[in-house]
Amino acid sequence: MTTAAQDLSSATWRKSSYSDGQGGSCVEVTDGFPSFIPVRDSKRPAGPTLVFPAEGWASFVAAVKAEAL
Repeated sequence: MTTAAQDLSSATWRKSSYSDGQGGSCVEVTDGFPSFIPVRDSKRPAGPTLVFPAEGWASFVAAVKAEAL
């Protein structure tokens, strides 16, 4: 996976539906990268971006949704 060279400057970010609506714990993700998922803190958009393999991210989201049931 080549993530260090990936340009995310034109990415369209969306806030997670699980983010806190009070201004805290705001996680944003962007789509359009089939092999990995970029994630960032919406309070620090110029800060670091974490990049996860798509399979790992899918497992994480499934686990979060399972806990919400």
